Amino acid sequence: MSDVLRLEGVGKTYAADGPSPVTVLADLDLSVARGEVVALVAPSGAGKSTLLHIAGLLDTPDTGRVWLAGRDMTGLPDRARTEARRRDLGFVYQFHHLLPEFSAAENIVLPQLANGVSARDAQARAADLLERVGLSHRAGHRPAQMSGGEQQRVAFCRALANAPALLLADEPTGNLDPETADKVFDVLMGLVRDTGLSALIATHNHALAARMDRVVRLAGAA
Repeated sequence: MSDVLRLEGVGKTYAADGPSPVTVLADLDLSVARGEVVALVAPSGAGKSTLLHIAGLLDTPDTGRVWLAGRDMTGLPDRARTEARRRDLGFVYQFHHLLPEFSAAENIVLPQLANGVSARDAQARAADLLERVGLSHRAGHRPAQMSGGEQQRVAFCRALANAPALLLADEPTGNLDPETADKVFDVLMGLVRDTGLSALIATHNHALAARMDRVVRLAGAA
């Protein structure tokens, strides 16, 4: 399979406070090819977060199948799904979620150690990634000592620390002012292109979406 991610006929319904359940996704098909950067555009309530959670193996669909890196993830036990997330996926959110008590470099080293990488190799990988995003001089700084744009660049590095096949990003520049957001997005796209990985990036910013390889709109998106 040439696609890094493929969702086939995915559906998801949640119980509601009212008399009827709420169907968030219905018979959804989506694919992300190797090396492709796909923008996911959707208004609030259209199912964007649910889609990302299913693609990221954080939630399971009620119907359909999820393929990741050529493997069928449908019905796998929790442990196997956790291993697949650690091996094949990187996550970036609107807020950086860096560990405040650790330095920039340490935030990038820790997920590698959890994945069985030696401390020496993890430190070298962290230094390389920080250099790529222009933050070598911030390696020893904690998040509170960095600007919002710098913190988000460190979050990008952390997401790529274990060389995932697919990056999932949920409004990665949504918490930044427009000028900083544009610069940080340039850094993200540079990292993605340089490493050759695939990415599914949810955004409300249509200008940023237009700079990606393809735009996918959920029902109701403008």
